[in-house]
Amino acid sequence: MCGICGIVNFNGTHVKQAYIEMMMRLLKHRGPDDEGLYIDKNIGLGNVRLSIIDRSPAGHQPMFSQDKRYCLIYNGEVYNYLELKETLKEKYMFHTRTDTEEVLNAFREWGLGCLEKFNGMFSFAIYDTKTGELFIARDRFGIKPFYYHLDEHRCIFASEERAILPFLRAKKPNNQAIYEYLIYNRTDQGEHTFFKGIQKLPHGSCGIVKGNRLKIQKWYRLTESLRKPFEHPSEFYETFRQSVALRLRSDVPVGVCLSGGLDSSTIVSVLLNEFGQTDLNTFSAVYEKEDFADESKFINQYRNDLKNMFFIRPSAGSLSEDLPRFLKCHSEPVSTLGPYAQFKVMELAKKHVGVTLDGQGADEQLAGYPYFFGGYFNQLFREIRWLRLVTELSTYAIKYKSLYAFKYFVLYLIPRGLKDSLIRMSHNYVAHDFVQKEKSMSIIKEKLYDSRSLNESLIQHFEYKLEHLLKWEDHNSMAHSLESRVPFLDHHLVERTLALSAEKIIHKATSKLFLRQAVENILPETIRTRQDKVNFATPWENWFKTEKLQKQILDLLHSKKFKDRGYLNPGRCLKGYHAHLRGKINIAKEIWKWLNLELWLRMFFD
Repeated sequence: MCGICGIVNFNGTHVKQAYIEMMMRLLKHRGPDDEGLYIDKNIGLGNVRLSIIDRSPAGHQPMFSQDKRYCLIYNGEVYNYLELKETLKEKYMFHTRTDTEEVLNAFREWGLGCLEKFNGMFSFAIYDTKTGELFIARDRFGIKPFYYHLDEHRCIFASEERAILPFLRAKKPNNQAIYEYLIYNRTDQGEHTFFKGIQKLPHGSCGIVKGNRLKIQKWYRLTESLRKPFEHPSEFYETFRQSVALRLRSDVPVGVCLSGGLDSSTIVSVLLNEFGQTDLNTFSAVYEKEDFADESKFINQYRNDLKNMFFIRPSAGSLSEDLPRFLKCHSEPVSTLGPYAQFKVMELAKKHVGVTLDGQGADEQLAGYPYFFGGYFNQLFREIRWLRLVTELSTYAIKYKSLYAFKYFVLYLIPRGLKDSLIRMSHNYVAHDFVQKEKSMSIIKEKLYDSRSLNESLIQHFEYKLEHLLKWEDHNSMAHSLESRVPFLDHHLVERTLALSAEKIIHKATSKLFLRQAVENILPETIRTRQDKVNFATPWENWFKTEKLQKQILDLLHSKKFKDRGYLNPGRCLKGYHAHLRGKINIAKEIWKWLNLELWLRMFFD
């Protein structure tokens, strides 16, 4: 795991070493163990290394091929590197135990085709010293980030935006990203970022920088890669077990971020039952027992099985103190405070391990979010399966006593124009003029709220929603020089799970059915059968009523800067916050977005 960066000057001007060194300093938290750079006239490459596999100096980057033609900087892990080595060793010499060397030799052997052979998370750049071409690539689902700035003079890229920002002629916020953040609560659904002039290499894409052009192409398309679905839960379990086994390959201790939910608990139970890891380290965020976000009763199901369980208690006070470094860590607004809880868990984990396993990606495969019920109801309605629809609707109503899924069911059915209007009406804190200016540019309503089936909705979430969770995971872990791995996103698992029929995923108002069946004999029953969804939630509703945060929020809402931005209606925001303080409404999500957006603007633009 590393941080990578580079500059290609199109006019032939030599890259200044000081520029690469500055970028590396801004990424040093991603790689405190080693660093290196390479400059060849108009191209400069930099790497900061977090040593996970083969921690010796042999893994130094940039790494050159044996014939010195290719130069690689690489961030991530290719977990099947040992298998690749077996295939390549008759033709290529290997001098290290790293997976970096396998990536380099795989490219020498197969070119672009090497990407299909990699099982892992990665973003990298390979410079061909003979042709002057720079090849860049990113993993299938966007687990590892790759940002770039392109103009007529040069291409600049890095693992994080903060390393590119100093080179922008004028820093400007991207209003389209801000609009989608405020109205839809979404980020990272396209190539754009919150900074004008900085884009992302799309997940599952690669590109070539040659001459004065960057040509990007998709190397992986999820819809074209779906395979034969699992026939039995035992097949799912075995594939997942193999995924976990691969992600245990490490020369530093491996732990688990344990939330108490079904997904992270599955990882822990597999490690206990299949790998006998009773000395496993787990890391959890807990709160007061009366807080809805506290999952202690589920986490404590493992008290008798695990020797090393560690806990951290995020609070309103810690949030107030951590806000500057949390905002700096992410460089962009985040739409919820769940990532803050994860930030604190990663901070705790770094004291004990070098790698964590996390349950990210299971919800998008197996309909883990409550609104997916609405998507399933929509499918049954369109397929005229009335009896099944009535059964699912009534079972959901009895089991959850909630209208949440029904609202999404209606949202899927109504015309697109009305759908968009209703969503905007529910966010009337956003300034009217800003909405009128930006609403036509948004793609979210087509990409996330227009599916006709559950499976289509799941695939859309993989393509347009999952990435913001993966970005937060990457930034939270790397802020603490920690590598995070996500075994539910092994492509062998994903490609067969997303091919399952809807009935194998949701049945009688129970989601993640196939996973629940797969872990029936290894997971504590209270966790396997739980129906609520918490994730890394925080009791932010109460946090925003505490004296310290209340003063900070009110000062912000009354400030001239906030009033003059033009993004939000200051009067409505202030009125809404006072209603929240009195307990009349709960708009914690909106309050956080106001706070986060304004502090981000002050940090990066004022």
